[in-house]
Amino acid sequence: MYILVTPPLNERQKEKLRAAAPGQEMVFRQKDEVTPADLRRAHIILGNLNHPADLSLCENLQWIQLNNAGTEGYCEPGVLPKGALLANATGAYGLAISEHMIGCLFELRKKLHLYYRNQMARQWKSEGFVDVVEGSRVLVIGFGDIGSAFGRKMKALGCRVIGIKRRPAPKPEWLEGLYGMEDLDRLLPWADVVALCLPGNASTYHVLDERRIGLLGENAVVLNVGRGTAIDTQALSAALYEGRIAGAALDVTDPEPLLPAHPLWDAPNTILTPHISGGFALPETLEQIVGLFEKNLCRFFAGEPIGNLVDLETGYKR
Repeated sequence: MYILVTPPLNERQKEKLRAAAPGQEMVFRQKDEVTPADLRRAHIILGNLNHPADLSLCENLQWIQLNNAGTEGYCEPGVLPKGALLANATGAYGLAISEHMIGCLFELRKKLHLYYRNQMARQWKSEGFVDVVEGSRVLVIGFGDIGSAFGRKMKALGCRVIGIKRRPAPKPEWLEGLYGMEDLDRLLPWADVVALCLPGNASTYHVLDERRIGLLGENAVVLNVGRGTAIDTQALSAALYEGRIAGAALDVTDPEPLLPAHPLWDAPNTILTPHISGGFALPETLEQIVGLFEKNLCRFFAGEPIGNLVDLETGYKR
């Protein structure tokens, strides 16, 4: 079999994958280096492609496992070759992204962004009162790997945590409540912190729209690490400029990248990062992804069902 691997692995990680697929032809290419010949020959692809439409060249594909948790574009009808399986990397990003979220929250509540601005201007001055994180009421929208990792850490910091999940699931003992999307309007006014950890698809588009942003309290901070399309950007920007919410930390935006003239760049109490909370910025994330690939290769060649299979109807892990 021809196995194409696209993430930037080191030699130790490459050997780990080779050992999980003995006797198979394994080729390592960066996304930009993948050729049409690679795609035509590939039986297994581990990692993302430059564009999901590249799969149209795959004549022999049996399985592709993305290095993302998100599956945008890969679940569209006709994109995945007939009979091929799609898996994702859910489970690899909780550590990195949850810590990024906590860092941003503390930066906003302790006004560290303002003090950094003052430092750059060489101004020695107080920015007045700050807020406390302990005891905050935290609403996590999208309670998968990333959302639950963030929720657990916020609980450990002494916060009250409620999760919202697309489909019913057992409530972890440490979680105050686990609800469905039908309860979102009722819970938004309760929250001091609203954390969005949602994939991008039709069901998550503008989950936080203008009306729902209007339900937030003046002390509310919005964190978004899922996809920018989950928030009505114009409505959020207006709420920030008008002081109707306390702040926002956005690792994802709509549009993305954010255009230079967009008002969000200058919005008060706003932290913008260029979709880097996940990715491979934390080396441990890539180790987790390699571990997922390795386990699934072993399962595949043992004739066992692979893990992290994606439901093509929803774009979520089954």
